[in-house]
Amino acid sequence: MDTVDQLKAFVATAQTGSFTSAAAHLGTSNRLTSKYVAALEDRLRTRLFQRTTRKVGLTPAGEDLLARAPALLDDLDELLAEVTEGSRGFSGVIRVSAPVTFGEIYVVGMLERFALQNPDLSLDLRLSDHFVDLAAEGIDLAFRLGALETLSLKARKLGSFPAVLAASPEYLAKFGAPVTPDDLSDHSCILDSNRKAPRRWVFKSEKEEMIVNVAGRFQVNSARAAVDLAENGLGVVYSPYFAIQNALDRGTLVPIMQDYRGATSPLSAVYLEGRVLPRKIRTLIDFAVADIRAVDVF
Repeated sequence: MDTVDQLKAFVATAQTGSFTSAAAHLGTSNRLTSKYVAALEDRLRTRLFQRTTRKVGLTPAGEDLLARAPALLDDLDELLAEVTEGSRGFSGVIRVSAPVTFGEIYVVGMLERFALQNPDLSLDLRLSDHFVDLAAEGIDLAFRLGALETLSLKARKLGSFPAVLAASPEYLAKFGAPVTPDDLSDHSCILDSNRKAPRRWVFKSEKEEMIVNVAGRFQVNSARAAVDLAENGLGVVYSPYFAIQNALDRGTLVPIMQDYRGATSPLSAVYLEGRVLPRKIRTLIDFAVADIRAVDVF
């Protein structure tokens, strides 16, 4: 009888609390799951569970085994997957999360390029401006903009993106251009509520950092929508470069107050702490690092 099957039956039973639930999780029969656990106990010459008519509970020996067995099984699955992928290429599904605007502008194209190199992979991209719970939603990898505050995640920094201050030529012809951050109090500022502090804009000159509180008629939870409003002459926009780049290239927006640099924030690829990272996820992260440099999204 396979020791791996025995360990899988033990872990499933310990995590679900019953042989019936474990069998359903493993896709086997109740009888076979119980048989695997009994064989493992015989092999180890110790009881792993205290059995009652309603449920099973771990013995001290069972608790010790449960503390190590899941990681061992993960390592084994990863080893077998790497051997398989090394000979046949990556397969299965990668579930990815990203902010809406950044996802639409960059991540979709990046995943298309990655998919061309890995034809047997399926990619499930979920766009949301909320920080999704990776464990609860089964996300393998998430792209996060800004500082990370969650200790349960591991992160790899992919780059940094500056914020750019801009306005349309029509707006500037009508209202003039601000010269210093203090001048923004005389202008209608379009607020992106996805920012941690939408009304607090930060600028740096060669000598100092300046923080100004701004106001305006329009507030929207989308960097792309904020750029659209600015293109229509409705105010000054303070936008991440990746969201405003096309408008600057077209000339529908022009950068202003260029003696002051906008704040710079990090872009990171994040995944759950404590899990064995599959090689296909590591490969996707490496691909994103190289792709971001090639595409010059920042």
